[in-house]
Amino acid sequence: MASARSSTPHPNSEMGIASRSRRSTAHDDVKGAIGMPNGAILELVDLGFQWRGLDPFIMTMHHLDEYPAGNDVQGPAASLEGRRIGSDFSGIDGWSMYHGDVVPGFPQHPHRGFETVTVVRRGYVDHSDSLGATARYGGGDVQWLTTGAGIQHAEMFPLIRNGDGNVLELFQIWLNLPPESKMVAPHFRMLWSETIPTVTPAPGVSIDVVTGSLDGHVAPAPPPDSWASSDNGDMAIWMIRIEPGAVWDIPAGPVGVNRMVHFFEGTEARVDGDLVPVGKGIRLREDVTVSVVNTGVPAEFLLLQGRPIGAPVFQLGPFVMNTPAELQEALDGYRTTGFGGWPWSQRDPVHPRTEGRFALHADGQVEYREMQELADS
Repeated sequence: MASARSSTPHPNSEMGIASRSRRSTAHDDVKGAIGMPNGAILELVDLGFQWRGLDPFIMTMHHLDEYPAGNDVQGPAASLEGRRIGSDFSGIDGWSMYHGDVVPGFPQHPHRGFETVTVVRRGYVDHSDSLGATARYGGGDVQWLTTGAGIQHAEMFPLIRNGDGNVLELFQIWLNLPPESKMVAPHFRMLWSETIPTVTPAPGVSIDVVTGSLDGHVAPAPPPDSWASSDNGDMAIWMIRIEPGAVWDIPAGPVGVNRMVHFFEGTEARVDGDLVPVGKGIRLREDVTVSVVNTGVPAEFLLLQGRPIGAPVFQLGPFVMNTPAELQEALDGYRTTGFGGWPWSQRDPVHPRTEGRFALHADGQVEYREMQELADS
């Protein structure tokens, strides 16, 4: 996925990722470095269009779209003139249609070899996939999808509110799978907002612990084949909010993990004594406590931490494998099998406006949650 307030991606992009081959290793450097300060900060990078990940993460995309009111089919009640429908990353009027024709979002498309962790802060996502599973989630919910041997899915952004605007904000984090898990059976797990612990480690500081643990609070379990479920993954995904003037000491982590803090909302903060403006990725030493002082307006950060998998990474658009031959096998497999086909009548299924939050899994299990107040979306 791609941020609506970022630069326009390659026109042939899939989920905001240009269809190109990329090779990296556990020692891949972060691109676009603007400095190498001393102390706890190892590197500063511009967040830009795609947030390049440190192993085991591949990349992160931040969507922030201020959609207008929804029409009868939950698309925008506004003119689409001037947009490249089918590939609209324009950000005109503060929002994009992406690959959607009627409803914004990403219709039917494939993946293999990694995981998507989709954190929906505001608005809602309608998921449908080639296994026959489907869901609606949002307002703090997280979908953790293991694509494994291959899956097709659609991620549509229904504009549920028809009398006012619809803000959508989400992060999609691409997390690599270790070689032994590249071809596991695909499935997803829902981490509903009610189950994600919010920790207050200091006055004016609150943290949603999506994975990992903090101050004795443990996040819901990730999927079983995830690197986050391994004994030595040492993963953390934390959404951090710091009020003006508040201070928080990021605790030291295990030796050998990669740790990056993405400063995506606010104005400026002091990190280990250095003044850092918003819009920067901050690569930190993992084995020391790091002080963060918010010297500006309310600030928000996304912390990603994990022990490197250390395997080669070859990426071609929505496929992430360990060798060029495996990439070719992924392409051939998709062309011949469709990763299970597509059981839906449309490429871009959307649930009725009145549908609440739920998940229907491929095994028939159904989860229901109450819909949050639409004012919160």
